[in-house]
Amino acid sequence: MIKSALIIGLGGGLGSMLRYLSSLLALKYLGGWFPWATWGVNVLGCLLAGVLLGLSGSATNPTVRLLWLVGFCGGFTTFSAFALENINWWQMKEYYKITFYTLASIGGGFAAVWLGASTVK
Repeated sequence: MIKSALIIGLGGGLGSMLRYLSSLLALKYLGGWFPWATWGVNVLGCLLAGVLLGLSGSATNPTVRLLWLVGFCGGFTTFSAFALENINWWQMKEYYKITFYTLASIGGGFAAVWLGASTVK
């Protein structure tokens, strides 16, 4: 359990640092009119998750899964986990779960931000 936590922490730390650097570079070179860094890391995190999922056996290798999928992608973006969960349901043809989860995530996220911001005012 401690070894797993350390592996996840290493990957998460790397992902978080890269996300921060991405936001600095995007702001410097692309400006702030669109959240390029957030969009970019979400898409890249999903791409990495998909590549690892598609590689034969890598997503099932516990160390690779903990370091890259849970740790790095989790620190880089949580959107990749959201996308992976929906892809799993898509493959199982559980479309109602995708619909509910997507709407609940977006609606719940907006509501939580509004509630949090309005509570501390």
